[in-house]
Amino acid sequence: MTAMETVRLDVVEAAGMTAAACLFHGFSDPSRLSIVRHLALGEHRVIDLTAHLGLAQSTVSQHLACLRDCGLVSSRPVGRASMWSLNHIDTVMDLLASAEKLLGLTGDAVALCPRYGVDALHEEAR
Repeated sequence: MTAMETVRLDVVEAAGMTAAACLFHGFSDPSRLSIVRHLALGEHRVIDLTAHLGLAQSTVSQHLACLRDCGLVSSRPVGRASMWSLNHIDTVMDLLASAEKLLGLTGDAVALCPRYGVDALHEEAR
């Protein structure tokens, strides 16, 4: 392999890692994860999600917009409302199941991580 080919592969790999990081960022908020899990049960309106999850309408709408921009959810109009659904449901649920398996293997290490754990999450929210 030439030096130029190696550089091209490095650029492609870096772009792939950036895209993966962006995807995982879409799942990085507990409220977004709750919305994703709820949409795995079927289509819902924003008002349904607010009632089921105990979140403010503006919060749900902002998170749905983020998930939509990531290509993870979509909506369709029904009268004056929109019905939201999870895209690629089987793949998303496989990813979440794998995350749960990995969390089981790491125990409390992820939650206790000083950079990304529970304490860091609470600090970020302030």
